Amino acid sequence: MRLRPIVTGLAALIVSVMAAGTAFLATWPGDGALAAGRGPGPDRSGERADDPLPAVRATAQSLVPDRTLPSSKPVAGGPGVRVTPPHLLAISPKGVPQRTLLKIAKLRHVQKVAVADGGTVHVSGTALRLLAVDPATFRSWTPQRVADHPEVWSALARGEIVADTATVRRLGIQLGAEYQIDQGPRLRVAASASLGLPGVDGLVSRDLGRRLGFPRNVVVLVHGDPGKVSDKAVARLLGKGAQVVRVGQAAVRPRTAAAQGQVPPGQALVGRPASYLELYQRAAAVCPGLSWTVLAAIGQVESGHGRNNGPSSAGALGPMQFMPATWKAYGVDGDGDGRADIWSPYDAVPSAAKYLCANGAGAGGEKLRKAVWHYNHSWDYVNTVLSLADAYARAYAS
Repeated sequence: MRLRPIVTGLAALIVSVMAAGTAFLATWPGDGALAAGRGPGPDRSGERADDPLPAVRATAQSLVPDRTLPSSKPVAGGPGVRVTPPHLLAISPKGVPQRTLLKIAKLRHVQKVAVADGGTVHVSGTALRLLAVDPATFRSWTPQRVADHPEVWSALARGEIVADTATVRRLGIQLGAEYQIDQGPRLRVAASASLGLPGVDGLVSRDLGRRLGFPRNVVVLVHGDPGKVSDKAVARLLGKGAQVVRVGQAAVRPRTAAAQGQVPPGQALVGRPASYLELYQRAAAVCPGLSWTVLAAIGQVESGHGRNNGPSSAGALGPMQFMPATWKAYGVDGDGDGRADIWSPYDAVPSAAKYLCANGAGAGGEKLRKAVWHYNHSWDYVNTVLSLADAYARAYAS
């Protein structure tokens, strides 16, 4: 079935809570690539051409180029999180005490143990089995591409749902939409990520989980030597009724961009530059004749070079604020990691260059103006972007 989003009403807080591990592990999501997103970017059909976004209205401040581009504004915001993904996932019918966690931690081949809350909510009668986690501590338990994805963690901090990619596909969930919990509150599905956790349909923050009445400390994650940690020993320590499953690498295998008819794995358009300045300069080469300053201007206007990745009021996503439909047509794998990610600047910036080029930006002059207009249907937007591009050209002239 397809879940239907709602846009009005907020009922009393009554949720259906997981009673036992059996129900929680009833389904096994498939694999999928990280596809966090919700809403728009170029080709914003929901925005009025005569009413540009407030962020792009011409002001003195908006025409000042960001001089932090060369070095102090790294693209990825510093080194990534060191991940230690789980090799076992266990569900206990009751809260697991600290002493039991310590015993599990002392088992042979076990290197790290964590505990989370978990429960089930229903939308139109369909169950969603959720982990309720502390974003700061749970981040290292996710696949690297999820841990490095800022929107996943900011969504949890905002009290929104991050759905598993397979669940989004299976139930037809619309990212960015709000769903009415049966006899409960209205919650927004803000992003999706390939979590690779058997039976887990998504994540919420621990605070939200406790508001929903989820049982505390019933989900145990175990990291250790792959294939060597004893699931039977963990089950024995957790006691009667506990279920333990292995978390296999196949569960988090990404769907490659090559399989989607995009750039073959390893064939990078721009790689992973150390700064936005270099990223814009490399990406401009995707469109011969396009100046990197136009990309920099759009990047500053749209997201402040990744500082505010949306979604916009029209639903635009990522550092270059793409509409999902436009991204499907023009998104590219810029860094050669095998996927085109709307939230990744390494993919979004060259995709913006591709989109501009398809609309004639490489020819300059009036065709450039029309190409920028296609990016956001407002001539005020065009004037702001090109004025800011000129300011970048002057500021960074050698």
